[in-house]
Amino acid sequence: MTRQIVLDTETTGIETSDGHRIIEIGCVEMVNRRLTGRNFHQYLNPDREVDAGAVEVHGLSNDFLEDKPRFEEVVDDFLDFVRGAELVIHNAPFDVGFLDNELHLLKRPERIQELCEVLDTLVMARRMHPGQRNSLDALCKRYEVDNSNRDLHGALLDAEILADVYLAMTGGQKTLLLNEEEEEGGEAGGSASRIRRVNREGLQLRVVSATDVELEAHERRIQAIHEKSGGAVWLRQGAESASVDGET
Repeated sequence: MTRQIVLDTETTGIETSDGHRIIEIGCVEMVNRRLTGRNFHQYLNPDREVDAGAVEVHGLSNDFLEDKPRFEEVVDDFLDFVRGAELVIHNAPFDVGFLDNELHLLKRPERIQELCEVLDTLVMARRMHPGQRNSLDALCKRYEVDNSNRDLHGALLDAEILADVYLAMTGGQKTLLLNEEEEEGGEAGGSASRIRRVNREGLQLRVVSATDVELEAHERRIQAIHEKSGGAVWLRQGAESASVDGET
């Protein structure tokens, strides 16, 4: 069983060295490339002001966050949810750095990469599409993933979108259905690809034979290769086969 957690965070600003904190965590669980419907989502009170520029990105104001729990109140539930999974994150150093900073501030011994493997989809996208824009929005456009509801960034919404993008980047389907019974069972998180069997009734296989001109051209080409190479293997094998046939 392969368990993956697609994760995103929103923060009060860009740098932990400037005292910025996490204000939202969004996680979406996948098992064997299937969305399970199990999510972890939490807004957090950062005990500091949110930068105005950050509010423009995610829309999370100081007033909205004032009555939300602090990270120390949800840390155990969060770590239990992600522990042992592979984390799928776009620009992983940013999110992992902020999560490790929160653990450091609480004097917790855990670090994210000691608890989980981390897969960075930004690194993957840059390797697959060098020289192109590889933001989450750009990848949505490239892989035709609907992000029309993404007027503002949001950790859970972005994690859900990234899950669709990741599945498209690494195979293009969320599941593979082999019959109608499996299709009726459905799957959380979207539509699935289906293998369609071809109805062969009444079909005739068309056989196209080479013309005399094509056969002559082929023989000339084989002979030219034979002369340049000092002896084409397939001509020797053909001669040996003809010799054996003559002896039987």
